[in-house]
Amino acid sequence: QVQVVESGGGLVQPGGSLRLSCAASGGGFSFDDMGWYRQAPGKERELVATITRGGSTNYADSVKGRFTISRDNSKNLVYLQMNNLKLEDTAVYFCNAHVQSSRVTYWGKGTLVTVSS
Repeated sequence: QVQVVESGGGLVQPGGSLRLSCAASGGGFSFDDMGWYRQAPGKERELVATITRGGSTNYADSVKGRFTISRDNSKNLVYLQMNNLKLEDTAVYFCNAHVQSSRVTYWGKGTLVTVSS
């Protein structure tokens, strides 16, 4: 059974930083693309950043230059370093892990990030 578990959310002031972590486990898989998405209150879920197994990254324009995604393939971990946080970054952040061979994407339950003064 595959589990995807996020951690590291919390309350931070504007301009502050947080680091989110995500662990994918189970199923005996080597996960291919992994990524972070977010959903703010009253809005649809949106892409934040993705990273391939080879380390290629993709970012939403709204977070470029502020957020950095990275991963540890040996441990099926993915991180999101968030700097210079803004009020509009407040959202529940979800991690996903994709298995190309089965074309299945697994999602975590999310971690809340609140940016407030």
